[in-house]
Amino acid sequence: MGEKHWTGNEGRRGRKRMLIAGSVLLALVVLISAGSFLYIRLALKPVDPHDHTPVHVSIPVGSSATEIAERLEQKRLIRSASVFRLYIRWKRESGFQAGEYELTRAMPMTRIIALLQTGKSLKVGLKLTIPEGSQLVQIADLIAARTGYKKEDVMKQLNDRAYIEQLMKKYPRVITKDVFHPNVRYPLEGYLFPATYVFADKKPPLSEIIETMVAKTAAVLASYEEERGERKLSPHQLLTLSSLIEEEATEKADRKKIASVFYNRLRLGMPLQTDPTVLYALGKHKARVFYKDLKVDSPYNTYLHKGLPPGPIANAGAMSIEAALEPAQTDYLYFLATPAGDVIFTKTLTEHNREKAKHIGKR
Repeated sequence: MGEKHWTGNEGRRGRKRMLIAGSVLLALVVLISAGSFLYIRLALKPVDPHDHTPVHVSIPVGSSATEIAERLEQKRLIRSASVFRLYIRWKRESGFQAGEYELTRAMPMTRIIALLQTGKSLKVGLKLTIPEGSQLVQIADLIAARTGYKKEDVMKQLNDRAYIEQLMKKYPRVITKDVFHPNVRYPLEGYLFPATYVFADKKPPLSEIIETMVAKTAAVLASYEEERGERKLSPHQLLTLSSLIEEEATEKADRKKIASVFYNRLRLGMPLQTDPTVLYALGKHKARVFYKDLKVDSPYNTYLHKGLPPGPIANAGAMSIEAALEPAQTDYLYFLATPAGDVIFTKTLTEHNREKAKHIGKR
């Protein structure tokens, strides 16, 4: 066979193909480089800039950089253990100290690295603990007492419609227009998750304190998205039902059985008749609810109105949220909390009245 000679057109086509292939290769290199840069840049940012909940991390003596990186990733304090290792190698960071640390997911990776090198835990300017079952007014009292803000200013921020609308834009899967229903007493009641929060400043902006709690609620509800969908509950309905369970539960109570009573009553069209809603309607705390109290004219009074109240009556913890999503399967329609803290479940009004006479007596 003779040699194959390139014509001018063939040569030009060959060079064109090579040029195109080179351009594609260059574009791929640029894209990969840009993607890697963006990935690393993202990995350096806080996992959740609004989550100031303290996370305890123990760094044992002799821990390698790889072990530290994996421990931080497991605690969801950094986005990527690989990027952590690459970053400290690039910056030649070393001298990590063994110890017990309180870190938060609101910290950028660089801040975490700096703390681990000093051997000191997070500098705490403000530590704020919100107990489960706290109501908005009680939370305002706590914030005011710990920060020096006036309670009126705290309540003003909590009820500021423009501020709440900003939160709605940031957390649309949690805060919806339901919070602005005319019958809702406080829009953010039930939306400030009960937990311990730490802030670097002694007196952070009120907006930061409140948003941190809302962000925690959003994070908690996000982990139950599938279950909530199966129950066909809106976030507002879930937090409302959870708050009823929270307020009715005692230390000895089976929250899932309490939830089953509420579900059974809702299914049968019975009023929920839960005393905490009466107390919320009255706006006061009482050791005992009397028959005259049950007549209070309020949309929150579940003795007068069927279905769920207009909104949450307190801030529920994770156990009550789980109970609302995974109630026990029972035929109970009544429950009674005894003075000793036990909760007695019954199926009929006759049984309920018998137990009430035995443990409570007349109202």
